[in-house]
Parts: sequence; structure tokens; C-alpha cells
Amino acid sequence: MSNLIRVLALSLLALGMFIYPQEVLRSAGEGLTLWWHFVLPALLPFFVLSELLMASGFVHFLGVLLESFMRPVFRLPGKAAFVVAMGYTSGFPMGAVLTAKLRNDKEITREEGERLLAFTNNPSPGFMFGAVASGMLGEPTLGIVLAGSVYLSNLIVGFLFRFYKAAPISQQSSSIPSFRRAWQEMKHAQNRENRSFGQILSDSVKQSTNTVLMVAGFMAIFSVILRLLNLWHVPLLLATLSHRIIQILEIPVLQAFFNGLFEMTLGCQEAIQALSTLNQQVAMLALIMGWGGLSVFAQIAGLISSTDLRFSSFLIARVLHGFIALGLSQIFLSVAKVPTSGLPVRIVDPSTLFWNSWQISALVFLGCMSILSILAIVRFRN
Repeated sequence: MSNLIRVLALSLLALGMFIYPQEVLRSAGEGLTLWWHFVLPALLPFFVLSELLMASGFVHFLGVLLESFMRPVFRLPGKAAFVVAMGYTSGFPMGAVLTAKLRNDKEITREEGERLLAFTNNPSPGFMFGAVASGMLGEPTLGIVLAGSVYLSNLIVGFLFRFYKAAPISQQSSSIPSFRRAWQEMKHAQNRENRSFGQILSDSVKQSTNTVLMVAGFMAIFSVILRLLNLWHVPLLLATLSHRIIQILEIPVLQAFFNGLFEMTLGCQEAIQALSTLNQQVAMLALIMGWGGLSVFAQIAGLISSTDLRFSSFLIARVLHGFIALGLSQIFLSVAKVPTSGLPVRIVDPSTLFWNSWQISALVFLGCMSILSILAIVRFRN
């Protein structure tokens, strides 16, 4: 039955591409334009950096120092702290890339990989601060509310997932590590690495380029799929049917929600246009960004296909993340006392999206690494 549905879906996709060739060309071009101008320069340097840091043994060094923090809180090895920092810095799909690499290298177990995958995939800080807060809402300070809601809710999801197929914490993993043992672990990792620095750099660039090219393909194909679905009025049909059940929400709001289920950027922009008050706009934005969108799901599924990690745990985590982020956003808005009147709706062109994304990502990276360094120093002194 599933094979029949798959064949029918692919047949409809092929039919739509033949019927609307100009729309397919334009939507694929828009997706690749966004990738070329914003995603490629934002992701590629961090992909290369993460590969170099893992090959240098830094992840092993950090892992030993942070074992006594990560294990009790998230039931994860200390090496997972590096994945958390890079995932929060770079956004989708960095967390999945590094999680899959750790699992393929047998650095983490299957259950640990699924726990780690559950809370290390976020929208990038550049997207939240630049594209949504500054570009779409026209209020840069709201980026703090949105990013705080998304990041904190993801940490809560990570803490909840510590109970996911949890094994008892061994005495060895909960004991406080020493700086000397961390240094020795890094040296051992470097000794096991028989490649020269030039080869490591070359391999890092090749692997990182392949990954960002895969992201480009996903962005192009899902831009086409979403355009065809809107040409066939599928989101509108789903919104109309849902409106008969949930009559408190208007059809444009539900249509924006269903578009956000498929693709995050379009869903965020339509949510701002469909909702009139700031509370409602921020709530929908937090929900959509916590969910991530089916285009992101496809990227994650493709990246973990070479591992034995199960996708179901990631799906459950996205649902939890979306609703927790929605609740936290309303709490933060009430505490911040931001006026709840609707902000002017802004139609955003691609040149506005991801404004200052590199600077913001760099600041978040420095902040994450500073926090990890402080935790490591505290553990070392204790």
C-alpha cells in the first residue's frame, strides 16, 4: 500500500512539472537563489570548521571535560556538547550532520544518537534575528523573544529526552574528569588520525561541499513541490476543511499554518500577513520554527540514512518543540511587555532574508564555545 501511494505521489509530481514548466523553473530558481546567496556562505564555513575540529581531537578533549555535565543532564556523552554548540550556531541541518558522523564513528550508541538528534536542530540565529524579526516583522528586538523561545524549548526537549530509553548512569561516566585525561584523550585521537593536515583540510572541504549541495537539492525540489501544492490549492483545501472543525481560526491563518508545515520560510511570512496582533504572530512563528517543516525533515532523513538512527524520535521531538516554543513565546512577550498591537506587514524579498546571518551565527558560536569553556574550567577546578 505504501509503495502504491509513493508511486501515485511521484506520478502527480511529474504530471504537475509537465503541466506547469514555467512555475517549476521559477520556484526551483528561487530556492537555489536563496541557497546560493545565503545558505551556502552561512553553512559551508561551519561545516568545514566542524570537520577540522573533530579531526584535531578537540571534540574528544571537550568530551572528557564535559562528560560529568552532559551525562546527568541529557544522558549523553561529553562529545555531544560540541554537536549542541554547532547545531545552535549554524541551524538546520548541522546537528544531523554531526550526529550521523558520531554514530558512524561508533562514538555514541543508537539511543544516544536519537536523543542528540532530537534537540540539536534549530533554525539558524541569522534566520530568526535577520529574516523574521528584522525583515518580516520589522522589529529586530523581537529576535530575542523568538530565539529565546526556540532555543530554550529545544533544551527542554533535550532534557525530556533523557528519559528516552535511558540506561543507568555508570559510576565511571558520572565521575569528575581531569584536565590531564582530557589532554591525553585528545592526543590519542590525533595519533589515530593518520592523515596529514592538507589531506584533512581537503577531505573536510569535499565532505562539506557534498552536504551543502545536498541541501541545495532539497531546497529546490521542495520549492517546486510547495509551488505545485499551492497551484492545486491543497493548503487552502486543508485550511477550509480544518476550519469546519476549528472554527475559532480563520481560513488564512490555517492556510499559513499548513504552508508552514511544508516549508518554514513561506509559512512564517504568510503567518505574519494572516494574523493581526503581535501575540498571535509570535505564537505562530514560534510554532512553525519549532516544527521546522517537511523540507527540513527530508534533509534530516537523508543525512541519517547511512546510520541506524530512527526518524520517529526526531518527529516526536519536533512536535514537542513547536508547542513548547509557542508557550514560551507568550510568556516572554508578557514579561518583556512588548505592545501587542499588530506590526505593519512587510513583504520581504530574498535580498532582505538572512540579514547579517554570518555575524549573528559567529556571535552565537562564540557564545556557545565560551559557555562550554567555562563549564569545562569549572569541572576541571572541582
